[in-house]
Amino acid sequence: MSFLTLDLNLLRVFDAVMIEQNLTRAAGRLAMTQPAVSNALKRLRDTLGDELLIRTAHGVKPTPRAETLWPTIRQALSELEEAVMPASFDVSKAHVTFRMAMADATAALWLPALVRSLEKEAPKIDVRLAPLTTRDPRPMLLHGDIDVAIGFFPGVVAQLAGGPDTPIRHEQLYSGKYVCVMRKDHPLAKSTLTVDAYCAANHLLVSFSGRGRGLVDEALAHINRERRILLTVNQFFTGGRVVANSDLITVLPRHLIASTGMTGELIAKELPFPMPDIHIDALWHERDARSPAHKWLRKQLMAITADSAF
Repeated sequence: MSFLTLDLNLLRVFDAVMIEQNLTRAAGRLAMTQPAVSNALKRLRDTLGDELLIRTAHGVKPTPRAETLWPTIRQALSELEEAVMPASFDVSKAHVTFRMAMADATAALWLPALVRSLEKEAPKIDVRLAPLTTRDPRPMLLHGDIDVAIGFFPGVVAQLAGGPDTPIRHEQLYSGKYVCVMRKDHPLAKSTLTVDAYCAANHLLVSFSGRGRGLVDEALAHINRERRILLTVNQFFTGGRVVANSDLITVLPRHLIASTGMTGELIAKELPFPMPDIHIDALWHERDARSPAHKWLRKQLMAITADSAF
């Protein structure tokens, strides 16, 4: 193969398919037909001597050669795009709809400040909030259902940091600590919380997916202890209301207690066993990484973090 005879348009097609992980969406992104995209990929396969992308039930899967090539091709195309088409973006006139996914408590903290920014700087930008029912929002991002996800995604972030290059990007917004939360006149509220007292109590678990175990149970298992979870709910607000009006106790990130709307009726106590910090990340798709509108949104999210006492 000679680079001088390589059709560089084939690299644009390859890049789009790697971003979308789907031939139909890649075709739409490129304003091409799906057969034209398939034909371009075939030509590139013949040129490079590798399958590059293998069809699966949910789209296409890159080969190891494709995963090796893509970061360099993506970077080169991005730099060319910026060089020949410098982006201009007037946020005051932009008609954009951002689709975001986050938990109810996170939304309660973030959205007021974001709405103030929109009202002041971007009166024609809209936001649509999708429910976050999983600790892995990558399928929602890959399928184009949302533009950004905000939350605690420990497994996903670990894979993104240590695994092969993927089209999902992330940035940590802030960190917090877990605390035990109970009503102010709870029998355990007036004394130091011990492991025995904690495990003997009845517990409420906030679980987006409805699973009956969480990070706290994993931490307890490391010290050969367990707890009884009497109630599982899928919203922090609901959890706060129940705990404020019962003898159940729960574990929440300290910064999310205010979002329950029951701050005056709840008390937070240090946990009597070690728990890792909670790291809140923003996740988005590579397709939006250089979008001026998306860059503006990410800048707002970081500004909200800097201006707030999380």
